[in-house]
Amino acid sequence: MKIVLNNREKEITEKNELNVIELFEIMRFTFPNIVVKINGNLIQKQNYKTALIRNGDMVDAIHMISGG
Repeated sequence: MKIVLNNREKEITEKNELNVIELFEIMRFTFPNIVVKINGNLIQKQNYKTALIRNGDMVDAIHMISGG
């Protein structure tokens, strides 16, 4: 399946649809604080296992970084 992840086209061959947790595993995202939007809709952290990403979806995974 093809998605747009952080404004870049990405082909995922592992599955035809996946949840946010599976996307993190495939992409090796390990940051503890990531804000996720699927097609512009904010996904709550407690819904990462149930929110599905499908072919053609636009996904934003924004790493929250703090500093001083």
